[in-house]
Amino acid sequence: MSTAPRPDDRGRDRDTEGRARNARPRDGLGRPLPYGTEGVERQPEGVTRTPEETVTQAQALLDAGRPFHAHEVFEDAWKSGPDDERDLWKGLAQLAVGLTHSARGNPTGGARLLLRGADAIDAGRRGQRPYGIDVDGLVSWARQLAELLEAEGATVDAAEHAPRLRGADGK
Repeated sequence: MSTAPRPDDRGRDRDTEGRARNARPRDGLGRPLPYGTEGVERQPEGVTRTPEETVTQAQALLDAGRPFHAHEVFEDAWKSGPDDERDLWKGLAQLAVGLTHSARGNPTGGARLLLRGADAIDAGRRGQRPYGIDVDGLVSWARQLAELLEAEGATVDAAEHAPRLRGADGK
């Protein structure tokens, strides 16, 4: 039996349990494409990964210019992880969505999400490196990119502006 979303009687995509699941293909920035168009491979939803797997997979997606898809990886960690890590994973998801909006040509929305994400991961974690994540470096990256977006209203290249989750040395 297929688990792929299929249209319901109103033409809306639903999974086998009736939950909304958009089956439209998406581009590298997560924008929906017309049905029948070839898009990029989507991240499966609801996958439980170790924190290390989450960071590694999200970094690969960010490096490939696919921050929307990295956001989905962080969202899985945020929803399945322990309560005391929710702000970290949610904040990382917001950083990825902020970069997505910035690359899609929405600098105002991008800047707001970057700042919101920076605040979330910075809350109580200054100087810490949970799972090797360079919190201080990411907060600085997000605030600098938000400042650029607010000052210039620029659209950025997602791969070119991708953050290093574990810092410049990658450790």
